[in-house]
Amino acid sequence: MQAQTKAIAHRGFWKTPGSSQNSITSLLKADSIGCYGSEFDVWLTKDSKLVVNHDPVYKMRPMEYSKGDALTGLKLSNGENLPSLEQYLKVGKEHNTKLILELKALNSKKRETKAVQEILATVKKMGLESRMEYITFSLHAMKEFIRLAPAGTPVFYLNGELSPKELKELGATGLDYHMGVIKKHPEWIKEAHDLGLKVNVWTVDEAEEMKWLIEQKVDFITTNEPVVL
Repeated sequence: MQAQTKAIAHRGFWKTPGSSQNSITSLLKADSIGCYGSEFDVWLTKDSKLVVNHDPVYKMRPMEYSKGDALTGLKLSNGENLPSLEQYLKVGKEHNTKLILELKALNSKKRETKAVQEILATVKKMGLESRMEYITFSLHAMKEFIRLAPAGTPVFYLNGELSPKELKELGATGLDYHMGVIKKHPEWIKEAHDLGLKVNVWTVDEAEEMKWLIEQKVDFITTNEPVVL
């Protein structure tokens, strides 16, 4: 029996007063409305710190070429400081929503492996292994999460070029593809489910597209409009 499609707040629930993308408030807001998960983006800084932010450059500071303290001193649009991963997870630990961590593609495979190792060590230290799911556009990073995370940890691929069969062979939990990819390959939903894989679709903000995906029995929808979903 197929479970009900679940809502994941894209960069947290930020389309609400007092919130901001990838802020701790956006995490709390996603939890407050009962989202299955709150998605957020992580970079590895120049000095190997982990910070939460989407864009490769924020307020003229490049994520990969700046020190962590310089980045976490920057203000978000809601007045909060840009959070470190540890600050973000510390708050997340006190709430219920799943923590959907996207590791951004970094400038080398070596740095991606380092980031995966640091993320998993931080999560383990904080006792959050059962609450985490990992997503990434980087095929290398996906393989490293599968290799290094505890067995059974959900790991999804974002880039869209691999079929469900290919993802299954790599050991992924499922596909997490853009709506445009799913429209081009609607058959991948059933193929994934037949292989025991999960299906997430992003970033879906239109009610009609949400309805169609629910009818197709996708497992998750990532959206900027979690209340609509």
